[in-house]
Amino acid sequence: MRISETILAGFLFTLGCQSVAWAQEASGQSRGLLPPRPIPGIALPEPEDGAVGEPAPLAGGRAIAAPPSGPAAHTALPLAPFTSARDALKAWMRDSSAGDQVGAVRALEFAASRGHLAAQFKLGRVYASGDGVPVNDLKAFEYFSKIADENADQIPGTSDARIVASAFVALGGYFLDGIKGTYVKPNADRAFDMFHYAASYFGDSDGQYNLARLYMNGTGAQRDPRQAARWMKLAAEKGHAPARAVFGDMLLRGGDGVPRHPILGLMWLALAREGADETREGWIVERYDAAFAAASPADRTAALALVERQQVAGRGGRR
Repeated sequence: MRISETILAGFLFTLGCQSVAWAQEASGQSRGLLPPRPIPGIALPEPEDGAVGEPAPLAGGRAIAAPPSGPAAHTALPLAPFTSARDALKAWMRDSSAGDQVGAVRALEFAASRGHLAAQFKLGRVYASGDGVPVNDLKAFEYFSKIADENADQIPGTSDARIVASAFVALGGYFLDGIKGTYVKPNADRAFDMFHYAASYFGDSDGQYNLARLYMNGTGAQRDPRQAARWMKLAAEKGHAPARAVFGDMLLRGGDGVPRHPILGLMWLALAREGADETREGWIVERYDAAFAAASPADRTAALALVERQQVAGRGGRR
């Protein structure tokens, strides 16, 4: 069974029109393309008395995350005698390949202390995951804060901008949950600012996905399913597999100001299934299987025809 080109065009036109409507509505309801505070991420809650890692005070009583001040601040290891950040990064790659995690972290600390952006971000990830060092979320938070504070105006689309956007997204996650035993307390408003900045200024798909989740749940902002759909769609169009799955599910269900489009919903779920990492995103596979099992044969055929059309268009764009 084949679906006609006229029907296919109709579905695509419908979604396009709805996208315009969401964008127009969002322009009047969101907080704007940039967050209201000058540089999101630097204004943190005041620490409690005796808190670990107290931040430096700012004028007006605000505080910023105490920036990492080099290897000596975060490790008992002596400062490695590297001649430059590039030399240190070469040592990091060599030591990582050899399984020398201590040497690798020492090299990263040196490069980060010399202002190397990628090294600072990598160290944040290292401390967040405990890759070669004890897990220390506060140190990770401080590295990400330093990146966000000093590089928020990076030109979008560059490799450095992608690093900065990822730092904002990481900060958003920390503000959502807080870091137990530190001055970083749960703060939904600040989480919104982090995700919104990454999503709007940098156009980051992780930021867009997380911002959409906040709008869906009414966390840090008034619950707004239409705004959630708008941001989720933007992330989905960038190939973000979780966003594709959630957006597809939203179109399957409809309601709350989001139009119901079962065939388009199945299409996005199918695209999400193709890009999902089954070891980490098994829920996408489950949602895809359940949706296609419940769909009519006609809807499944139409959705898969749209998927094929999207794939063909994607291959043509890469030539």
